[in-house]
Amino acid sequence: MTGNVNRDRVSKEELLEKSARWAQDREYMACVQDILDHEVFQSMDQFIQHGHTTCKEHCIQVSYIAYEICRNNGWDSRSAARAGLLHDLFLYDWHTHARETGEHFHGFTHPRVAMNNAVRHFQVSEKEQNMILRHMWPLTPIPPRYKEGYAILYADKLCGLTEFFSHVKDLFVVALWPKQLG
Repeated sequence: MTGNVNRDRVSKEELLEKSARWAQDREYMACVQDILDHEVFQSMDQFIQHGHTTCKEHCIQVSYIAYEICRNNGWDSRSAARAGLLHDLFLYDWHTHARETGEHFHGFTHPRVAMNNAVRHFQVSEKEQNMILRHMWPLTPIPPRYKEGYAILYADKLCGLTEFFSHVKDLFVVALWPKQLG
């Protein structure tokens, strides 16, 4: 058996297409289309969040998971969808930010940066602002005020862990792949 370890891997684009139920959900799209189409939101595609996942991809996944949790429980799914898209709107590469600026506490500070950017560029309710600002609890000391904020918090942790461990798995497979197999 010869060949490249990556030959059977699904491309990132194929994977996103397969997981893009959100794009076919008309109710969801009605809540968030203005944000998805905005150039500021689109600019998040240039920043990696976890592993190989961009901030834009991460925020879409968090948004849709939180939206579904809230919709299934009869909660405010519109606010959860919108705040989920904007929860990491910090607009910089957090991997190099400390080295470039001297600010070393991204995990603690980015919720406020994201909220301020969201307010600057979008119509964001007080409820959505709270969900964005509190999405890093318990790393940040004050929990979300709204149950929808907990849906975002859960979706963010789930997506972050999935993205991180997917990347770790890729590194592990490549490191252990027998050299004689290519």
